[in-house]
Amino acid sequence: MTEAEVAAGSRWRRWWPWLGALIGAAMLAWVLRRLDLDHLRAVLAGADLRFLLLVPLFIAAEQLVRAWKWRQILYPLRPISTLPLFGAIMAGYLAGMLIPFGFAMLARAWLVARREGLAMSAVLATVALDRVTDGIIFALLVPVALLLVVFPDPTGDIRAGLTWAASGSFVLFAVLLLALALYKRGTLRPGGWFMRSIERLPARVLGPVRRVAASFASGIVWPREFWRGFSIIAASVIIKLFAATHFLWAGLAFGAELRPAEYLFLMVFLGFVAVLGRFARIPGSFIVGAIFALGLFGVAEERALAMVLVVQAASLLTVAGIGAFALWRQGVTLADLRTGGGGDAARSG
Repeated sequence: MTEAEVAAGSRWRRWWPWLGALIGAAMLAWVLRRLDLDHLRAVLAGADLRFLLLVPLFIAAEQLVRAWKWRQILYPLRPISTLPLFGAIMAGYLAGMLIPFGFAMLARAWLVARREGLAMSAVLATVALDRVTDGIIFALLVPVALLLVVFPDPTGDIRAGLTWAASGSFVLFAVLLLALALYKRGTLRPGGWFMRSIERLPARVLGPVRRVAASFASGIVWPREFWRGFSIIAASVIIKLFAATHFLWAGLAFGAELRPAEYLFLMVFLGFVAVLGRFARIPGSFIVGAIFALGLFGVAEERALAMVLVVQAASLLTVAGIGAFALWRQGVTLADLRTGGGGDAARSG
């Protein structure tokens, strides 16, 4: 790559956040072009506090189920109680809000490894299994949502886009699951292909790389008990169903009630929107996507905006509150997470 190409790439990376912010602002202005501020104030003033309180409650319950699921994955390495795992997950999300690009996974793995005396790379492998199983279940729920829901789509572009996205996601996560299995086989077996492939590394590097590779492979485990394996899959489904209730409670708080399958559609649609928005670094993409999707089911812009703001605020406050409490309980600061999670990832084993 020439110096001119490197300089052009550097300029593009510097200007892209500003361009993404401009795109996000333009999209938000478009979906809110008919917003009535007086109506919005009336909607907010008439909110039912009982349903509003259920939003953070179910956000926390969703992650508590995730912690219980993670416990089943971790069980072959070490039996760990659900509540410490719940705290690590919430603290990881808090760290991920402040330090993006996958740091949440590193942080939660480091917290559990630090507390339990396990190798961080082994715990990180169990986090990867958690995410992969979640991804496969999510992809399988997309066709279910599309079959059960009717919404205006004259050109069929929305259904086609979701179908292709779900198919690609399923293939991607299935390949990742297969890659993890092959990696474990190629690392832990005597004379495995992975260990042979790193033999030419310098001696001072080879030892640490071997230890980290073997440690990560040892964390790629599946419980022998059938009920634990089944529980992991069932918990993934329950997590997604709990996620679908966020807009249920927010909608009921503001007088908007949809059919049950429509909440499932919102969950899968906004899941893809969140991933694309994070990848493209377009702020406000979740808000834009939620208002657009709710509009497909006849929810006015004012109610849709109130609903999505409540869901986002409840999510941020729940993560910040529980995550900060979990870090305080362990005597860990965010600076410790940055140095520990980032550094120990390369040294664990």
